[in-house]
Amino acid sequence: MEIQRPINNLMVLHSQHDKTDTISRRQSLAGKSKWRISLSRSSSSSSSSSNNSPSKTEIPSEFLCPISGSLMADPIIVSSGHSYERACVIASKTLGFTPTPLFPNSPPDFSTVIPNLALKSAILSWCERRCFPPPKPLDYAAAEKLVFTLMEKTNRSNRKVSISEKELIQAIKDKPSVKLNHAATELDRRPNYFNSSSDESIASSSRTLQLTTRPSCFSSPSSAEIDSLEPNLTPEEEALLIKLKSNRISEIEEALISIRRVTRIDEASRINLCTTRLISTLKSLIVSRYTTVQVNVTAVLVNLSLEKSNKVKIVRSGIVPFLIDVLKCGSLEAQEHSAGAVFSLALEDENKTAIGVLGALEPLLHLIRVGTELTRHDSALALYHLSLVQSNRGKLVQLGAVQMLLNMAKLGQMIGRVLLILCNLASCSVSRDALLDSGGVECMVGILRGTSREVNESTRESCVVVLYGLSHDGGLRFKGLAMAANAVEELIKVERSGRERAKQKARRVLEVMRAKSEDSSPENEEIDWEELLNSGDVSTRSRFRLGGEDGEN
Repeated sequence: MEIQRPINNLMVLHSQHDKTDTISRRQSLAGKSKWRISLSRSSSSSSSSSNNSPSKTEIPSEFLCPISGSLMADPIIVSSGHSYERACVIASKTLGFTPTPLFPNSPPDFSTVIPNLALKSAILSWCERRCFPPPKPLDYAAAEKLVFTLMEKTNRSNRKVSISEKELIQAIKDKPSVKLNHAATELDRRPNYFNSSSDESIASSSRTLQLTTRPSCFSSPSSAEIDSLEPNLTPEEEALLIKLKSNRISEIEEALISIRRVTRIDEASRINLCTTRLISTLKSLIVSRYTTVQVNVTAVLVNLSLEKSNKVKIVRSGIVPFLIDVLKCGSLEAQEHSAGAVFSLALEDENKTAIGVLGALEPLLHLIRVGTELTRHDSALALYHLSLVQSNRGKLVQLGAVQMLLNMAKLGQMIGRVLLILCNLASCSVSRDALLDSGGVECMVGILRGTSREVNESTRESCVVVLYGLSHDGGLRFKGLAMAANAVEELIKVERSGRERAKQKARRVLEVMRAKSEDSSPENEEIDWEELLNSGDVSTRSRFRLGGEDGEN
């Protein structure tokens, strides 16, 4: 104690001395230039503000929503190819507002939307590199108010007759100051991106919903697309959602099994239960590390997708990328259900392009060879329906699907379904060339030449349809390849004894091969196809008939 007192006295004296020095320095500085203090405060305030949120000039323009002017938290791609914040698109659709086109003669089309996961990942990476908090999804109420403001601004501008069209467009593009403030507040908000991305977060997601003023579909950045505000949940659905958000795996599994059972047998339940809140919850559960949870989630999605009215809604919800991940690395049973779900969703024409763009073709091509029997069959059927769209046919060619499918057909592996896919590929010029390059004509003729025990009538018909597609342009290249493979003999057999549709196609292919092209010489001659193919010259223009018949066209 005796030693402590002197030390305390020294500390007090030192503190008083420091205070005296500080006060004297402040007084001298204030006497010299008082205005510097206010400047310092202003700069420090602005610097602290800038530390919390980036200035608008720092943010890449492609990361900003054209409507809100703020960093996008939940970007989506609309049918016209533009990217917007989800809440802004929903508010615009609800209010019937079409924003100013980003490019001349390219108005945005909100009829179909797809989550832009690549852009979202880029925005999150950009924020992380610059130590900025990731943006939070925009409240629907705020988005609606923002769209109202834009609509009023547009109406006022339209009333000014003296303003030219160019000036009017520029006026609409100008963002009011409130948007800059909105961008700052969005970045200052506490991020909650990953509330529903793992099993551990299930218990906290319901609490987040209670704290928000936006519809429940915006509970996470991967929430489902909403065409209109949904009515309140039924007590049954509310009880299931509570169980699905439990932190006990047993309760989650029990709820999933209940939904799986009722949606398998009841059509009305499939319609009523396919809500945006339920799909959003399933989206968070499909990435579970528990195999049984993932299996049941994918099975529920298969059941929900059986209803035609649900197919587009499920794809728009943004859950397809999660199904694709299961196709790549899920359990065998989960892969079976995922392949079935993709196949079911691909039945809807509006979904075909979106599923192909999201990357489903490559894992389906892989599973058609190495998956379980059920997975292989559903993957093949999914590929058949997806290949009805020309853009997907081009992607399949780039993925090397033509040679792989021809090899499977030669080996008799799932030959019926494989030939259906090849029929679609033969109808497109890009994939048609790939089939000719990969020996498609020889392969089809070889299958037709097989014994009746090995090849049924459906298979023969599919082979003829493929050959008909390859002969569509009537070029000498197809004629030469067909003659070299002795296709005439097999086509004549089909024309005589095949099914009616196969007979018609075989007859048309034979007509193409019998067709004559004009030659510069006045006399007609039969082409020696073997010599022509060996020489590599397929540009000779001569007249010919099958069987050595002479005559005019």
